[in-house]
Amino acid sequence: MKPEAETIYAALRRLKLPDGGDPVGRDMIRALRVDGGEVRFVIEAPSPEIARQMEPLRRAAEEVVKEVPGVASVQVALTAHGSGQPQEKAPQQGLKFGGHPTPQSGPMRPEGVDRILAVASGKGGVGKSTVSANLAVALARQGRRVGLLDADIYGPSQPKMMGVSKRPASPDGKTIEPLHAHGVTMMSVGLMVDEGKAVVWRGPMLMGALQQMLGQVAWGRLDVLIVDLPPGTGDVQLTLCQRAAMTGALVVSTPQDVALLDARKAIDMFNTLKTPVLGLIENMSSFVCPNCGHESHPFGHGGVAAEAERIGVPFLGALPLDLDTRLAGDSGTPIAAGDSEMARAYAQLADRLVQGGMA
Repeated sequence: MKPEAETIYAALRRLKLPDGGDPVGRDMIRALRVDGGEVRFVIEAPSPEIARQMEPLRRAAEEVVKEVPGVASVQVALTAHGSGQPQEKAPQQGLKFGGHPTPQSGPMRPEGVDRILAVASGKGGVGKSTVSANLAVALARQGRRVGLLDADIYGPSQPKMMGVSKRPASPDGKTIEPLHAHGVTMMSVGLMVDEGKAVVWRGPMLMGALQQMLGQVAWGRLDVLIVDLPPGTGDVQLTLCQRAAMTGALVVSTPQDVALLDARKAIDMFNTLKTPVLGLIENMSSFVCPNCGHESHPFGHGGVAAEAERIGVPFLGALPLDLDTRLAGDSGTPIAAGDSEMARAYAQLADRLVQGGMA
């Protein structure tokens, strides 16, 4: 039985670092290759000084992967940023990011990706990116091979929410190596530009960047690629629906009328572009006071479920307004990676997608 990359990542997540976390969640695993029963990967330390103290971790990683069924041999290299040593993760070499899109013969599906699922909203501030990150992690915890593409070009937030900040490598100046966090393979324009630097691009540059992130990223074998779209109905949505082989879209909205007005426009856009709307999600549906336990509905309640029934699409669930979810996202570890009530809510949402054949 040939081992899968996700099984290897799951084994490595069992290793605990002295200062907390695991090597996968801390984005230290590089260049993982599974060739039959042979497994090779690199552990990348933040600095040469730390790398010199990590030989026990390298040996432990080797041993834990050897226990994975189907693994015949393991080769683990140890390297560090700025070590001057050869690295399998080479720096970018002449990669130009953005620019005008190139001609396509038809809708594109990255090689090895079974489904492309967009997460959209009609307006900003409804928690679409939070839902995207946690849904990706929840699906990965259920054994799915998941990719997360942050296509919110002007406001990329997935690097922060997923706890990654390193610049993706491009050994040949063409292929882009994605990063990995919490069992999810991810890519974001936020990883390709300096933090805090505004992306001042016109429509063609946006379309070119999105085409690159779909076609030039080495996504590997994925059951589902989740695309976190920007809010609204602009160039990125149009490009994705016209140039990618989309499986469908999920629309996130809060329950109040103002948000639903814009959500209806997003739904109409997908209908116009012949992209199936696979379900609606109500976010910030309720709030439970942490002091007295009283449940209130600051944004209303049930509006998204009623809209889903009206247009005849599945209502996938209601998620509460939750402080711990925000804190987890700010810390770089989505709440779905834990074992809280909110983690179970995202697990149920992920299970509905799996059972419905959407992911």
